[in-house]
Amino acid sequence: MKMEHVDGKDSGTVVLFALSTCGWCQKTKGLLKELGIAFDFVYVDLLPPEEMDSAITIIEKYNPAGSFPTLVIDEDHAVIGYREDEIRGAFRK
Repeated sequence: MKMEHVDGKDSGTVVLFALSTCGWCQKTKGLLKELGIAFDFVYVDLLPPEEMDSAITIIEKYNPAGSFPTLVIDEDHAVIGYREDEIRGAFRK
């Protein structure tokens, strides 16, 4: 599946699964940009059906409810929903 990339500071592998119509998804994307974090994102609702199924399978590994936004950091940590403090904390080192 094709993801869009946003340049910034390399903080590992950061992937945002979002919906194009979701306000919380936009806020999460904006926060990552504000923090200057490099990340990839995909609007799952704009994917062709077969790619959408694949994306949902990936999301459900981290978030069984399949809700949005789902932010995956280094494939071992996920932030579900817009949780500003948790997102900021994940990138403090």
